[in-house]
Amino acid sequence: MRERAALVGLINDSQRPFDPEHSLDELAGLAAAAGADVVLRVLQERAKPDPATFLGSGKVLSLAQSCDATRADAVIFDNELSPAQLRNLEAALDRKIIDRTQLILDIFAARARTREGKLQVELAQLKYMMPRLVGAGAALSRLGGGIGTRGPGETKLETDRRRIRHRISILSKEIDTVRRRRAQLRERRHKSAVPTVALVGYTNAGKTTLFNALTGDRAVASNALFVTLDPLLRKVKLPDRRELIVSDTVGFIERLPHTLVAAFRATLEEVAGADLLLHVIDAANPERERQVDAVRTVLETVGADRVPTLDVFNKCDRLDASERERLSVVSPGALCVSALTGDGRDELIAAMESRLALDTAKVTFEFDSQDESCRDQISQLYRLGRILTHAVSDGHVTIEAEISRRLLARFRREGSRVGP
Repeated sequence: MRERAALVGLINDSQRPFDPEHSLDELAGLAAAAGADVVLRVLQERAKPDPATFLGSGKVLSLAQSCDATRADAVIFDNELSPAQLRNLEAALDRKIIDRTQLILDIFAARARTREGKLQVELAQLKYMMPRLVGAGAALSRLGGGIGTRGPGETKLETDRRRIRHRISILSKEIDTVRRRRAQLRERRHKSAVPTVALVGYTNAGKTTLFNALTGDRAVASNALFVTLDPLLRKVKLPDRRELIVSDTVGFIERLPHTLVAAFRATLEEVAGADLLLHVIDAANPERERQVDAVRTVLETVGADRVPTLDVFNKCDRLDASERERLSVVSPGALCVSALTGDGRDELIAAMESRLALDTAKVTFEFDSQDESCRDQISQLYRLGRILTHAVSDGHVTIEAEISRRLLARFRREGSRVGP
């Protein structure tokens, strides 16, 4: 049975101007992704959050009455609440209180499929939980007396803390192992000279649909938030048999919890290690500029802001001709595509080829047939290029081949003679 949820947002002077309803719309999407039906939406204007109850006592009383009237099971706040605010609100509203961070973590926990994803989500949840346990300990010490509020209660709390700290230590070590393994795989791909393109973007921008359009894969795509959590990597064969690897990654969101960014660092390093990023932007979303800023903030956090990036406006089938024209003026280097209809796919592949220097050159190579390292290079050349002629004379091998310009430096560095 789906829970009935009340959504609560706060508008204050520190927020930059935006439609206040949009933030609650996004929160409603998160609530739906977590399995809740929204029955009440509340927005309050305050200069700053109340330190005790976030909203203030009068608004909390009014919210309690509205929750009774709508039979709300849970109240979801569009902010991160302090341990004290959580406790006070639970006592005042007599309902489950969930903040934005907890809601996102819950969605990730439900949707993680691989062992790596589950480890990362559990680590984020435990880090979120720790300070809230500390707050509970302070509350117990203030109670002072009563059965179950002294020694036994404190002892259980300390046991919980120790267990969580121990589990965090184990998870951190396991995730470090994942990070090292991913680094080794990236190094292996680098040595094989297969370039990697990573799709990044705001959640529900259409990354997975574009991933499927590029790779011919059937990864699950849905009009919902955070459908893709675990990174997907697929090899794409271009029409002339050249290859590249495309990676679909977790979607970003504004105010992505810091614990989640930290826990998913091993996965996000896959983005930082890519040769090219395709920043997929929902062209039809009225808040796309804020979404673009949110994505760029996360990329800076994980050190991926130096990776060459190609902006790709998706869902352009929803725009009329004048809107498309305006996009091309505002973002002249970007592409306008529709992953759903396939419109713009060929132009996108051509842009990827250009950015990755996949354009080929016809080159003549000379090798010493007795040299083992030269034999290894010949093997690489057959694997990485298109052989036009192969001739052997007086212990020398002459090969004419078409090969990607980005690979020429490798053969020059490894000692073969390279001609025009």
